[in-house]
Amino acid sequence: MATVYNPTNDVRRERRCLRIRGAVQGVGFRPFLWALAQEFDLAGWVLNDAEGVLAEIEGPRALLDQFIDDVEKKAPPLSRVDAVEYDQRPLVGGDGFEIRESLGGDAVKTSITPDMATCPDCLEDIFDPENHRYLYPFTNCTHCGPRYTIARSLPYDRAKTSMAPFAMCPTCQTEYENPADRRFHAQPNACSDCGPALSHSPADIITRLGAGEIVAIKGLGGFHLAVDARNERAVARLRQRKGRDGKPFAVMVAGIASARKLADLSPDEATLLTDRTRPIVIAKAIEGTGIAPSVSKGLPSLGLMLPYTPIHYLLFHLAAGAPNGTSWLEVPQDLALVMTSANPGGEPLVTGNTEACKKLHMIADTIVVHDRDILVRADDSVVRMVGGAPAYLRRARGLTPEPILLSHDVPPTLAVGGHLKSAICVTRGREAFSSQHIGDLENAATINALHETVTHLLDILDVTPERVACDLHPDFASTRFAEKTGLPLVRVQHHHAHIAAVAAEHGIEGPAIGLALDGYGLGADGRQSWGGECLKVDGSHFSRIGYLKPIAQPGGDRAARAPWRMGAAALHSIGRGNEIETRYKNQDGVALLKTMLERGVNAPLTSSAGRYFDAACGILGILDEASFEAEAPMRLEALATAPRVLDGGWHMNDEGALDLHHLWETLLDCTPSEGANLFHGTLAAALAELVEFQLRLTRLPRTILAGGGCFQNNVLTTCLMRELHARDIELRLPRKAPANDGGLSLGQAWVAIHAADTELER
Repeated sequence: MATVYNPTNDVRRERRCLRIRGAVQGVGFRPFLWALAQEFDLAGWVLNDAEGVLAEIEGPRALLDQFIDDVEKKAPPLSRVDAVEYDQRPLVGGDGFEIRESLGGDAVKTSITPDMATCPDCLEDIFDPENHRYLYPFTNCTHCGPRYTIARSLPYDRAKTSMAPFAMCPTCQTEYENPADRRFHAQPNACSDCGPALSHSPADIITRLGAGEIVAIKGLGGFHLAVDARNERAVARLRQRKGRDGKPFAVMVAGIASARKLADLSPDEATLLTDRTRPIVIAKAIEGTGIAPSVSKGLPSLGLMLPYTPIHYLLFHLAAGAPNGTSWLEVPQDLALVMTSANPGGEPLVTGNTEACKKLHMIADTIVVHDRDILVRADDSVVRMVGGAPAYLRRARGLTPEPILLSHDVPPTLAVGGHLKSAICVTRGREAFSSQHIGDLENAATINALHETVTHLLDILDVTPERVACDLHPDFASTRFAEKTGLPLVRVQHHHAHIAAVAAEHGIEGPAIGLALDGYGLGADGRQSWGGECLKVDGSHFSRIGYLKPIAQPGGDRAARAPWRMGAAALHSIGRGNEIETRYKNQDGVALLKTMLERGVNAPLTSSAGRYFDAACGILGILDEASFEAEAPMRLEALATAPRVLDGGWHMNDEGALDLHHLWETLLDCTPSEGANLFHGTLAAALAELVEFQLRLTRLPRTILAGGGCFQNNVLTTCLMRELHARDIELRLPRKAPANDGGLSLGQAWVAIHAADTELER
């Protein structure tokens, strides 16, 4: 009689139930597991549910171990595996591995991935004349393309995206249903027979750009305004029509070979440029490349990015002569395009077709639309190397809503940020989701965008916050929004939030010392302007233990855009106010300004590091009037090539107040370059001494947290790191959230999470 195989008697076999958490839906994770199971000849099934991916696998124990190891090591490129958990199940037997239908759930605990650049496989499809997606401008697969900006809610299924109106043709449907195809369950899957279409052909667009036109082009998270970056007249016209005075424009080029012709790229910068998130990368410009002067307006840096949608690639492809294949991308191309956000008058990025026709017709000569709706606006992310590692100046497309992992589970919390560079944060479990960049809350449209972002992020994450955090400033639109939510409220001092953001990112619990350097934040007293602070932070509590000696701001907020005013204030602070009218004789109102300083009228004090930078620029004659925020510090940094420390350049009193009296006096007799080097080196050394002094007093760990927009200055940050390293002190910087106000909401959330119930306003 034949023996019947009974799987329950095979000690070599096991059945395991796997729970995989993280960004694992809509990224090809189920077909990845299906293919892996085929490779190991394992039986079982896989499905999506409210918590991520659930699977059961059965087979020899050793192969199961290898399978689980490969799940983490070889996961799909757009996925993020936070955890793989498993337990034993009774053996079932059988063979084959199936992909089952998704299961719903009351609480969606999974995540959606950010939009990603077109992958190499899709590029091969686009430029292969034999492929049915040849030259199709909306080609994508599970490894690339739109995600967050087309999603209404989770789970991430086509019916819940802006692709819902487009029924797939038989060819696309077959791909979508085939687990062996890389377009299996790719929700935006489409082709020219069934998908979205452009209003203008790429040939028409490139012709118009070549003729010097300004072309508005609808992309992933909004519209770009594009012009030929080598056409000075076109760039100047774009600047004039958009009302953008001196702020640099970003430039898009075909590939890394083209980028190297325009900028002196380090290996790290090249890696950032080619990353699948495709941020704008700030790099050192090469002179004499033919890029229009109006692109960077005299700054020695250039913001570069590479194409990240098929539409972009098709434009560069035509300019290259329409070759087959993708090898042309490895050869330098002449075409360089200014690609700037289409947000007229400081309003949010334009996303809708009707909205574009209404708001952009006075700026753009041609408006290119398509019929796939953008549901979530997302600007381009911006990054530069600071202190030897990437630092995000703006966190948006390609990065959001990728969560920042916290050290432990926390209560669901909403934080609404500050006034400038607005971004919100929502926590869920041990995840902190920072929103895309919203903008400065200076008009009704951007304030409405804040409301929309809060509603969408809470909805798509299915989070009901238990508390809300905001800035201490009572007049910020974000503060007023928080007050109207009806939730228990935590008001967080601005610079406390900057340091708390770094603590949250690096998982630092307990007391620590932080340096917060920026342009402005309301002090703890609710009256004075702070911005050059040494703080002792501990969860929801902080104390001010050091600061830059306050300096007057003649004219109040006007001084932030007029470095000569801060230069005059520095002269007054060292007792040389009688030189103000001579040094600034060509400035309107200089006599009145001198009187304001002498009488202390309309000249509020500030400890702002940003205003210290402005004062140095004003003394050195680098810039009298700034056309955009932080222009003066940017120009000062560009001149610092060999920072050095001025001996005796500062004095510190017992309260930890730094007085740079001697530095101001010395700068009066320096050239701009000499002064820039002295200022950066001396300020860094003074801050390092302050930190070391406080560490001796407090006996806290020799790890310093640093936040605030001034830490986007690579020269200052590198000098400070060097000074602290010599003192055996480690500097922790923001790496996942911006150091500027775009990271405030993360810090606010961290403080609110640690606030006891007695600290909440109700």
